[in-house]
Amino acid sequence: MKLLKNKFVLLSPIIVLAVVMIFSLTMIPSVNPKPENLPIALVNQDQGVMLPDQSKLNMGQTIMEQIRKKAEPASGKKPTIEWVSVKNQKEVKKGMDEHEYYAALVIPKDFSKKQASLQTPNPSSSEVMILINQGMNTMASTAASQMLNGIVNHINDNMRTQVLSGIEKKGGTLSTKQAAVLASPIKNVVTEVHATGSHSANGNAPISLFQPLWMASIAGAAIVSLMLNKISFSNRIQKFVNQLVQVLIGAVLAIIAGFGLTWVADAIGLNIPDFTNIALFLSIAFFSFFLMISAVLSWLGMKGLPLFVITLFFGVPLLSMAPEFMSAFYRNWIYSWLPMRFMVDGLRELFFFDKGLNWDHPTVVLVGIGLVSFVVFVASALKVKQDREKEHQFQQ
Repeated sequence: MKLLKNKFVLLSPIIVLAVVMIFSLTMIPSVNPKPENLPIALVNQDQGVMLPDQSKLNMGQTIMEQIRKKAEPASGKKPTIEWVSVKNQKEVKKGMDEHEYYAALVIPKDFSKKQASLQTPNPSSSEVMILINQGMNTMASTAASQMLNGIVNHINDNMRTQVLSGIEKKGGTLSTKQAAVLASPIKNVVTEVHATGSHSANGNAPISLFQPLWMASIAGAAIVSLMLNKISFSNRIQKFVNQLVQVLIGAVLAIIAGFGLTWVADAIGLNIPDFTNIALFLSIAFFSFFLMISAVLSWLGMKGLPLFVITLFFGVPLLSMAPEFMSAFYRNWIYSWLPMRFMVDGLRELFFFDKGLNWDHPTVVLVGIGLVSFVVFVASALKVKQDREKEHQFQQ
């Protein structure tokens, strides 16, 4: 019965409930994600057409106005799609390369001309092009694709109704050719830009690589920190020298982790477009995380370790989502402060955007995190005097 008198046993229900409540919060972002202000480019290249009555028809402009009007949100709500007018496909491609648009709807030059032909004996279907920036984010690009296809289908239905109504008013009948074209007066041509391809974990390869690297960086920093804590230092210089050795060990571990993880990923079938660049980037990410975790442990001790485990559980659901699918709280106060999101962004560049390893934003941020962490880590050498004083007081 002594076990029942133990205070930890008595507190165990509260502890278990607290753990359940805390980790249940990680499910909130993915329960019912809905996009807000999802940026999609809209290109109208339609040159219009002159009708027999000398009036000009520009169906492209009409469709753009209808899309924007339909997209207007109810009072107090944010729109699902943020339509961005872009001049041409070249500008769209540039924007997609720079992660500005998840998709684009392009209306071609001869759109009105072909639409006007629907009521003639020689009709022809017009086309609109849907560009999907698949590599930017799988969830967002899939949602954008579904919404754009839905919009085109809606326009198709309206167009078919208008044409049939016009022919009926004139007392005409449909030819076999007209009937075939009116089955789909507007054809949508879907093109995937920065396609994720096969063997990419459904476009989530960057997130798949994050989890083992993050856990390895926690394990590496914890083991080396424990080794350092067992050593007694008589002055700050000795601790500083040992800290530099710890940093060098971290650099070696980073190379092993980066190249080792890339080799394992390649061996199990993940499509690795550039082995060396991805391995080097993973090494940079590991070293940055290693320094950050070591810096926290140097000041807080092993009490700081759960912080990074909790960060993993809260971070993984968010890393697979586009920011536009998150609530304002998660987007501004959790996602914005996750250091691992820069690793995932950098891996997306390497996997799907063919940019290679360069001094881009994710790399700069990871290096910056590493440098700041190094300074904080080295500053912990100042604790040597405080630790000695505490030890002296304890002996007295």
